[in-house]
Amino acid sequence: MAAPSQPQQATYDAIVIGAGIQGSFAAYHLARRHRDTLLLEQFLLPHSRGSSHGQSRITRSAYPKAPYARMMPDSFQLWQRLEEEAGTSLYRQTGLVVLGPAGDPELESCRHSLGDTQLLDAVTLAQRFPGLRLHPGEVALWDGTAGVLFADRALRAVQDVFRRHGGTLRDGEKVLSIQPGAVLTVTTTAGMYRAPRLIITAGAWTGALVAPLGLHLPLQVCHHHGSPTDPEERDWAPPGAPRPDVTLLSTFISSYLPGLEPRPAVVETCLYTNTPDEDFILDRHPKFSNIIIGAGFSGHGFKLAPVVGKLLCELSLGEEPSHSTAPFAISRFLTAVL
Repeated sequence: MAAPSQPQQATYDAIVIGAGIQGSFAAYHLARRHRDTLLLEQFLLPHSRGSSHGQSRITRSAYPKAPYARMMPDSFQLWQRLEEEAGTSLYRQTGLVVLGPAGDPELESCRHSLGDTQLLDAVTLAQRFPGLRLHPGEVALWDGTAGVLFADRALRAVQDVFRRHGGTLRDGEKVLSIQPGAVLTVTTTAGMYRAPRLIITAGAWTGALVAPLGLHLPLQVCHHHGSPTDPEERDWAPPGAPRPDVTLLSTFISSYLPGLEPRPAVVETCLYTNTPDEDFILDRHPKFSNIIIGAGFSGHGFKLAPVVGKLLCELSLGEEPSHSTAPFAISRFLTAVL
């Protein structure tokens, strides 16, 4: 899908920058609503530089924060719709056991989102999952809706269906500048494009894209809760470098699943772009209302991508969002300077 060498110039109904799972779903929703949409990606697809690659992602209904718990039923339905449109399986339902100290506030919030009937005592847990060790003072919750999303397959599926609805996907084009206006101009390494609405879902590169637009977002790039990293250099770790995240996971496996081999067979890194409160940013630019920003998914955005894409689409069309975006407003960060 590499872009042709000749300069491109075209006008669209909408432009989306960043063809990860969030941007791809935003473009998909726009195309389904018959908007002529351009989806731009700076790297050649497929790639592993962002946050949407790999074999799998978890999905679940159990959430300690109510806004996400309310969004998950819609997300499950939209994943199923994509499966039907793409004619392929994107999700394997396995169920999920959530462990934690009895009375822990986050665990209690998850319990509330699932209902008390999902609480498993130590005896029931041992009967259903004999390989799982519950420690003293801990309780377990059962989320029967949970399972595994096939990440790479899902990303390909949403992009394929987007193109089937008439969308244009151009990879290998890095955005060089964004010129605001009633009709925006996006200049890339291969062309110049115009549209009355723009959605930015560029992951770890979002901060650099919106800074020239007078917006400074408190986004930190890291390997989940690991060390902050430069997205341009995330693959440059020296051989033999310590992997504290792997050690942490191996320790957990040894403690709670003693019958399993604790060392991973495959290690693959994934960039997470975190906000200070680990909640998403889904909002209009404070000055340029036809620029919509989706960022800071903080390691838990993949499962919600169908809903996030729908919300970004609705915001870009000037519609009332189908879910409240108040928890995801840019205004909660005082570092935004216009």
